Amino acid sequence: MRSYLSSDANAGAVALVTGGGTGIGRATALALAATGATLAICGRRPEPLAATRSVIEADGGTCLDLVCDVREPEQVHGVLGAIGERFGRLDLLVNNAGGQFTAPAEDIKLKGFRAVHRLSLDAVWDVTQQAAERFLIPQRSGVIVFIGFSPLVQPGTAHASAARAAVRQLAPSLAAEWSRYGIRAVCVDVGNVSTPGAVEAYGAEQVAAWERTVPLGRLGTPEDVAQAIAFLVSPAAAWITGTTLAIDGGQGAWGAAAEPPR
Repeated sequence: MRSYLSSDANAGAVALVTGGGTGIGRATALALAATGATLAICGRRPEPLAATRSVIEADGGTCLDLVCDVREPEQVHGVLGAIGERFGRLDLLVNNAGGQFTAPAEDIKLKGFRAVHRLSLDAVWDVTQQAAERFLIPQRSGVIVFIGFSPLVQPGTAHASAARAAVRQLAPSLAAEWSRYGIRAVCVDVGNVSTPGAVEAYGAEQVAAWERTVPLGRLGTPEDVAQAIAFLVSPAAAWITGTTLAIDGGQGAWGAAAEPPR
């Protein structure tokens, strides 16, 4: 998908995309680079990060790829230090990294609940707080993007839905407090997106079932989400903060209306 924004829409901005080697994170990194941003991407596996960096650099962009487990605060500190050393600033933060497993609520033990929250909530807060303290607040500028679920209630994801609901609430909370620093915060609630990882994790039958609940008749693509994020972080969205945008083909409005468990 080509960018519908101008090639300089995000020129001059330095962006960090967590989980930037695959899926929505990769597509977002490419979309931001295509609109002029300088990229830093991080994730746990070096190979996808290097592949994303090579695409960006082949198109004339700049990208720093850093191996990092965002659940570990000292590794996050190292990533932000490398960004400061290389670029001297950070303007855009896309909290894309996250993960979950599916299970009936009655089978989710405390250990599993905490594991999902450690990655999808605790790590998101740590990256955000460290980035704000080190860069965004001193600069008196910046944009933070969070990733939520649409629809928020999905069978088998009680633990992940709780974490994403908390992340979604960070956008208005931080917008209310950090607007005085010139920082915007938004959330995008993402519906079911078709990725190789989704088929691997949930199976082709489940992915096909998701598609039947989308009013627009298809699953989303990583690029659908990435293009919206590229707009939201750009100066064109300078008066948008503290809100959530559903990117779901109408799935949230329909409510994924399947028969409930009996």
